[in-house]
Amino acid sequence: MYKNYLKKILDLLLSIIGLVVLFPFFLIITILLFFANQGKPFFVQKRPGYRGKIFSIIKFKTMNDKRDSKGNLLSDAERLTRIGTFVRKTS
Repeated sequence: MYKNYLKKILDLLLSIIGLVVLFPFFLIITILLFFANQGKPFFVQKRPGYRGKIFSIIKFKTMNDKRDSKGNLLSDAERLTRIGTFVRKTS
């Protein structure tokens, strides 16, 4: 019984509480990344999941898209934003 019902309810309840508690922090980080990355606070990527089914993963975008004069992306160290450094250290 625990494995089928109680665990599912407990997981759902704790997830909701966690989201409510962390929402203000996520909102602040999203706003800061919005300005640091010229309006793109999220990084979306397609990945294979269970049984090869493709799903989209959404992450905070910690690096901007700055390029050199030839159109090539700058190095990772040059593109990492200050708020991105904070997000990576505290993730």
